[in-house]
Amino acid sequence: MVHDSPDPQEHGHIPVLLERCVELLAPALTRRDADGTDAVLVDATLGAGGHSERFLTDFPGLRLIGLDRDPNALAIAGARLAPFGDRVTLVRTRYDGIASALADSGVPRIDGVLFDLGVSSMQLDQAQRGFSYATDAPLDMRMDPDAPLTAAEIVNTYDAKSLARVLRDFGEERFAGRIADKIVRRRASQPFTTTGELVELLYEAIPAPARRTGGHPAKRTFQALRIAVNGELDSLRIAIPAALGALQPGGRIVVMAYQSLEDRIVKQAFSTVTASRTPPGLPIELPGHEPEFVALTRGAERADEQEIERNPRSAPVRLRALEKVGGRGNS
Repeated sequence: MVHDSPDPQEHGHIPVLLERCVELLAPALTRRDADGTDAVLVDATLGAGGHSERFLTDFPGLRLIGLDRDPNALAIAGARLAPFGDRVTLVRTRYDGIASALADSGVPRIDGVLFDLGVSSMQLDQAQRGFSYATDAPLDMRMDPDAPLTAAEIVNTYDAKSLARVLRDFGEERFAGRIADKIVRRRASQPFTTTGELVELLYEAIPAPARRTGGHPAKRTFQALRIAVNGELDSLRIAIPAALGALQPGGRIVVMAYQSLEDRIVKQAFSTVTASRTPPGLPIELPGHEPEFVALTRGAERADEQEIERNPRSAPVRLRALEKVGGRGNS
């Protein structure tokens, strides 16, 4: 979700792959009417509302349901989207709460859904949230500030084996064991309270040759802690099937992932629903066993050079999109 802010001009935040998202979702949102009347789009990762604002502007009949667990994001997006009035419904929930959010909103089926995963630019730039290794801040990393688990609790209470598993599984950190051992030794005399203290230890724990390649030495550890604190991968495993199930025939889904763990989950879920359900070996497709969805992208699409130059945070993005079979051209 590395993207938007209340005022893109002021803060320099640009929604990632915005034109491509509009291009992919527009056919599903305009099946009944060119202005999006009677269509519903779910922005499952609202952030500061950059993508949502564009869709509401381009399709003046569209209804939008925006989900976010971060009350600060909802407040900022709420102010930004206020001009669109009752066309907008904002719900404070993780994206795996999509089914209940739709039920509470009285919406049984939707026409489009957008996921822009990961941490938002807005959250990264709020130093006190502790998401960034670039500034010293409390070791927090909660997307929902009311959630009980913080990064500090993980770092200060997990045993070495559990810590190493978090770093390895969620950060793909090859020095996970070494880092975990150093953390446990250091915290015995003084618990970790700030991101700066952890960054300092990571510089010591990761060998110099490895520090010179592959980006910032803290990148993988911070990713791992953030994913663990926020339960991001478990949430995504629930959210994608729920979103697919909420789409009506002809509806479309677009998912943007920024790291391989997320993209792997999306790819697997998409592969399952685009595969034929006819038993292997039969010469013809059995009626009713056709794939539920068709792919709109060949593999994962990446940002082009112009997009990356305009918006460097789009560099790692992988975009995948599907359409639910049936209903194309239906009214």
